Amino acid sequence: MSKKNKQFVEEITPMEVDFPQWYTDVITKTDLVDYSPVKGFMVIKPYGYAIWENIQNFADRRFKETGHKNCYFPLLIPESLLTKEAEHVEGFAPEVAWVTHGGKNELAERLCVRPTSETIICSMYAKWLKSYRDLPYLYNQWCSVVRWEKSTRPFLRTSEFLWQEGHTLHETAEEAKEETLQMLEIYKEVAEDLLAMPVVCGQKSENEKFAGADSTYTIEALMHDGKALQSGTSHFLGQHFTKAFEIQYSDRDGNLANPYHTSWGISTRLIGGLIMVHGDNRGLVLPPRVAPIQVVIVPIAAHKGNVMEKVDEIFADLKTSIRVEVDDRENYSPGWKFNEWEMKGVPVRIEIGPKDIEKSQVTIFRRDILEKTQIPMENLKETIEKLLDDIHESLFNKALEMREKKTYIAKNMDEFKKIIEETPGFIKAMWCQDTECELKIKEETGATIRCIPFEQEKLADTCVCCGKKAEKMVYLAKAY
Repeated sequence: MSKKNKQFVEEITPMEVDFPQWYTDVITKTDLVDYSPVKGFMVIKPYGYAIWENIQNFADRRFKETGHKNCYFPLLIPESLLTKEAEHVEGFAPEVAWVTHGGKNELAERLCVRPTSETIICSMYAKWLKSYRDLPYLYNQWCSVVRWEKSTRPFLRTSEFLWQEGHTLHETAEEAKEETLQMLEIYKEVAEDLLAMPVVCGQKSENEKFAGADSTYTIEALMHDGKALQSGTSHFLGQHFTKAFEIQYSDRDGNLANPYHTSWGISTRLIGGLIMVHGDNRGLVLPPRVAPIQVVIVPIAAHKGNVMEKVDEIFADLKTSIRVEVDDRENYSPGWKFNEWEMKGVPVRIEIGPKDIEKSQVTIFRRDILEKTQIPMENLKETIEKLLDDIHESLFNKALEMREKKTYIAKNMDEFKKIIEETPGFIKAMWCQDTECELKIKEETGATIRCIPFEQEKLADTCVCCGKKAEKMVYLAKAY
């Protein structure tokens, strides 16, 4: 085996030894990303981008089923627009990248590279909207945004990332709130039905909500290392932006009115989430519905008999409904190929050799449970389709079991601190809804309120921090 091959299949740092290094090893050795010449900006390689495309396709289909249409808005935003909504600009100011020159000429007004697009979109909505008959506006864009981060990690937090951002306008607050929660439910579907990643749904605290929002809703997932990942957010923006940008329309009574506004987004950080929820010490473990390659066929002794003829026959049958590839490279041994495809997380491997053909069977390897079985060639496509669904369910249940195992209850700060230090994970606790307590918890432990879940439990009568009367149960954790 060449030196290059040895390097490719060498062991990944065990996650129990060094979780950040494990993550770095996985994303680089499986060819998902590379580092660009600009610090904090990642290059997404074809295998990684194919995962994003599958997320895009799933989400975009759901957006369109609920009446949304795609459009596109400019990358650059004039400073005067960004400063129209004070709370919003204050929230993003530290992360904004500025363009000050066009060629050799200094610009009359600075332009920011969009950190998010509320301001530029609202300026256009103000131009377009005339009557209540035009509403609702149900628009979305797929794009990249730039937020100048101090510390970065590919997919999880980068200075530029890919996402979608929906921006909708409605006649009433009730319609806008319904939209906000509808999109959060779609994000839950993306996480659970596509990525097999269980999430907790709820509302952000006042301190953690989006800058300029009336209320922010979130889906939160728990990673292998006990840290939380905010995996999608949906915001009810009320009339903050529509008043600031003078978006008005003639209502049903002929009066001028400001519409109600929502925005919502998911990003490439979902890829980081699925890696850290499902991955193991051999590398990626990809849920079948999002995997770029769902099945890889590896011929054994391809030069013998009619092995390749049978491989081609099976490939032709499977490809009508399954993302399948044949690895017939002659310069790699079957063992090396097995190692590579396991590391890249392909859900199912099919091995076909002369002995399998004699017995009218194939050997199947499941990446999720690392087990081989033999199954008949007859009705192979139907068997594999069912197997892929079984793998999705298996991965979801395994991740849910991991989350439940790492979810704890704390009734006072001593318990809270002990859990955070010794067994990190989600902590459920009661909260008085005072921001001072929230900030104190963060200062003393590094944990934040991830959400006020929709499904409430009464764990105690008093706040975990101050001991005063508490009404809300919250999820807290350290987070990415």
